[in-house]
Amino acid sequence: MQPVHKSQKLANVCYDIRGPVLEHAKAMEEEGHRIIKLNIGNPAPFGFFAPDEIIEDMIANLQNASGYTDSKGLFSARKAIMHYAQEKQLPGVGMEDIYIGNGVSELIVMAMQALLDNGDEVLVPAPDYPLWTAAVSLAGGRATHYRCDESAGWLPDLDDIRAKITPTTRAIVVINPNNPTGALYPDWILAGLVEIARTHQLIIYADEIYDKVLYDGAKHTSIASLAPDVLCVTFNGLSKNYRACGFRAGWMSVSGEKKHARDYIEGLNMLASMRLCANAPGQYAIQTALGGYQSIDDLVLPTGRLGRQRDLAYKMLTEIPGVSCVKPQGALYLFPRLDPEMYPIVDDQQFILELLQQEKVLLVQGTGFNWIAPDHFRVVFLPNTDDLTEAFGRIGRFLEDYRRRHGTL
Repeated sequence: MQPVHKSQKLANVCYDIRGPVLEHAKAMEEEGHRIIKLNIGNPAPFGFFAPDEIIEDMIANLQNASGYTDSKGLFSARKAIMHYAQEKQLPGVGMEDIYIGNGVSELIVMAMQALLDNGDEVLVPAPDYPLWTAAVSLAGGRATHYRCDESAGWLPDLDDIRAKITPTTRAIVVINPNNPTGALYPDWILAGLVEIARTHQLIIYADEIYDKVLYDGAKHTSIASLAPDVLCVTFNGLSKNYRACGFRAGWMSVSGEKKHARDYIEGLNMLASMRLCANAPGQYAIQTALGGYQSIDDLVLPTGRLGRQRDLAYKMLTEIPGVSCVKPQGALYLFPRLDPEMYPIVDDQQFILELLQQEKVLLVQGTGFNWIAPDHFRVVFLPNTDDLTEAFGRIGRFLEDYRRRHGTL
């Protein structure tokens, strides 16, 4: 029999958050080992559940959710999203500019498929949420990674972005608050990104799924609110702000100068129609979520569970010799750096696998987020404080052993 090979379009597609090391972790669990998982931003397994009123609304509307909805989504849900877009000062977002999807993930892929021809380039941050790079590659494009500067709090390097623009560059991706670094971008950086997009006629794709997961009283500005004359596509959803990942209820809003993008928007409409509609029960949660009590505000307080766990994770990580970290202002992650002089890592995926096998702690290596060097990893701080304390104790023990084995202790 002839072997059946995967498509060559998948050659540059990877998603190490659910990659080979996770498969090892699953095998170890089947053997009876308890793994502390700091690898994925999925709140529910750690006791962060969707608000009761959202669940009650979904249950009440299950009978109405049996059929297809409009390909762009339920009227009531899109109207609530439109009002939220107005609160965030996104310019010119009407009902027809909103697309509801099976999570933001589906919509990212859809947005790239509608835009890119083979060889087109998209500017994507490094480090990035890897689905962006994967979606660009799957659509036939090329992800060009621009540098986010750790020494400047992981803010985008505007000069590096300008230097990487070519005649085939079509768009720039902005992830704010950022995954994996937790950086929150100030208005002057956003304005600089808008000016670059304006000058080079680029589309701005704004991933703002963590726009309510903010610490220390920080405020979030939607980049589209600063760009009334630039085509922007802003992504958001229920997964993180409302701890409802499994509902698969995300959306994208098209704003700014749309007249010259009619053909692209027609492509979005075509792809939205081809998949018929997004998950209907999840759509019934959107209006209640956006209009109800914002319980995330309590969780991110210094006394809230997320606030306390962020502070504990940052403190314990940075107390380990040779580990430094920019304290996140948003999202659910830290992206610490390992001093290469103390930790001469060559293959960071192998490093993470050894940590898993030795200490039963699961992380994701930095290169899984398209970072350039094997000297970072991402930590999710969703587990409770007892589990976090145990996990960082194990990580510290592993790192001390690593230094001993490599003669840097």
